[in-house]
Amino acid sequence: MKKAYLDNASTTALRPEVIHEIAHTLAEYGNASSTHSFGRSAKVLLETARKTIARYLNAESREIIFTSGGTEADNMVLRGAIPALGIKRIISSKTEHHAVLNTVERLAAENLAEVVYVPLLPGGLPDLEQLELLLQQGIPTLVSLMYVNNETGVVLDLEKTGNLCHKYGAYFHTDTVQAIGKTELDFKNLPVDFASASAHKFHGPKGVGFAYVRKNLVLHAISFGGEQEKGIRPGTEPVHQVAGMAKALELSYSHLTEERAHITDLKNYLISRLDASFPGYKINGSEAGNLFYNIINIQLPFSEDKTSMILFNLDMQGIAVSRGSACQSGSIRPSHVLKEILPESEINKPSLRISFSHYNTKEDIDLLIAALHKV
Repeated sequence: MKKAYLDNASTTALRPEVIHEIAHTLAEYGNASSTHSFGRSAKVLLETARKTIARYLNAESREIIFTSGGTEADNMVLRGAIPALGIKRIISSKTEHHAVLNTVERLAAENLAEVVYVPLLPGGLPDLEQLELLLQQGIPTLVSLMYVNNETGVVLDLEKTGNLCHKYGAYFHTDTVQAIGKTELDFKNLPVDFASASAHKFHGPKGVGFAYVRKNLVLHAISFGGEQEKGIRPGTEPVHQVAGMAKALELSYSHLTEERAHITDLKNYLISRLDASFPGYKINGSEAGNLFYNIINIQLPFSEDKTSMILFNLDMQGIAVSRGSACQSGSIRPSHVLKEILPESEINKPSLRISFSHYNTKEDIDLLIAALHKV
């Protein structure tokens, strides 16, 4: 049976060059914090990777703090900024990834910061006019709004949002997990103070990521131990994982133009096949206008009784897609993102998130369409 993996917003396949880089680096068994030659060799690999990542994002190497992934990076920024920057309030949205949503909810429960959710426009973009009204209140604030929504692909205007935050003296954090490695980011010139990234979203290894922390800003540590990563993130660095992440980012940006064009062509092909096969389908989030090129979330014109079993039926035919974030796998509840942007009459209708990588082909889409006909 032929299979089609169309769930790249959940995780991506490792590039062969990345596997080779990780295997090669594993031979360097020194601890990067040790001062002897073995440790110094590991330290060189670590700092070379940091410089590589910084170069492709137009950042400084000291602005890159290695973490175990995007979730830790989000927690590090949100928790660490409160005492370090005197934050009294966090403004976020109800369509954020749970790494942000659950963290800010916990911070509010611990009375560490007030949490306010900015209203959403049709499609799911935060209402920046309402955000400005909140910022005008003059409360020391950290705004946390994601760049590319992981379920719908709705794209936030980073420049406009960041400039608005800075106009009123607020700090701006953005979860860029779905965007880094897939589109150009220029942190030197973007009004972004903090960002989060995860290697396995751009064909790197799982279990490693980083936080971008603009120079001259500080974060308090949220875990304690050694002095690694400027004391913000203690613990022996996984040099092989970091090297694999840097190689994955280097390859992603080296091939970005052709891979983006290929994926855009695939998405357009899927839309043409859906137009022909399932008239009446809907692209969730399309009212927002700007959708990322590798994610599409579709609501199918099927009866609601198909909803609960649609993923199972597709999986039995070798098709990997999702109904939302992989962090909600096993949940029978509707996606929290779709719950916020769809009318109540549509929440229980079958919706699928389809997400592409450069490894996908038009044959994968044909397999998906054929499987949906069987459903």
